[in-house]
Amino acid sequence: MASPYPLHTILFLDIETVSQHPSFGDVPPDWQELWRHKAEALNRDKLPVAPEEVYGRSAIYAEFGKIVCISCGVLSGPPADRRLSIKSFYSDDEKDLLSRFYDLLHKWGSEGQKYLCAHNGKEFDFPYICRRMIIHGMKLPSVLSLSGKKPWEIPHIDTMELWKFGEYKSFVSLNLLAHALGVPTPKDDIDGSQVGEVYWTQRDLARIVTYCQKDVVTVAQVYLRLQGETGIGPENIEIKS
Repeated sequence: MASPYPLHTILFLDIETVSQHPSFGDVPPDWQELWRHKAEALNRDKLPVAPEEVYGRSAIYAEFGKIVCISCGVLSGPPADRRLSIKSFYSDDEKDLLSRFYDLLHKWGSEGQKYLCAHNGKEFDFPYICRRMIIHGMKLPSVLSLSGKKPWEIPHIDTMELWKFGEYKSFVSLNLLAHALGVPTPKDDIDGSQVGEVYWTQRDLARIVTYCQKDVVTVAQVYLRLQGETGIGPENIEIKS
């Protein structure tokens, strides 16, 4: 079965997020109180946990976290010589990277119908980007704006949703799905749980960017595999500056 969408119209993406501050002690007092309430809700029906002990989890909530990298990729070429070009937007200044990503989406999305694809993107990547853009007072690009759109008009593709085949209670990580499908996973360094430490302690944003780019490669390969399409050879993957 071939992809229902022209492959060159899909932008594959992944984001990496961290807490807004290095530690709970660095959080302004009013936000500390807000995180205490959030931490209580997260640990309801469990043993009490001090808010500072779970502050690392704040990275996954758009109100308490921030994006430090967005990597995206586009496919081109015939099946026998299919290519994937990847570009990353990264910065300690979140508004700066979001502004540059917005410019890309605005230009790219103005040339006919386009789609975004991510693993668990509908639950995490897409809404997280939207929320952070709004927090910074930015207008949402059309490909991210859902206002007034019917479900079948939303141009978002989620590889985890595709794998569910209508089942709603199942969660599968990108790494597990790739392994199940026989897709090579270039996970040879860090994993998502280490991103905060690499950012705040090691101050190694370049390492996070490389990790994010590898996820985009895997998302694209998984999507192609799910559609019965030919994968991309490592020699046909290009990282653009």
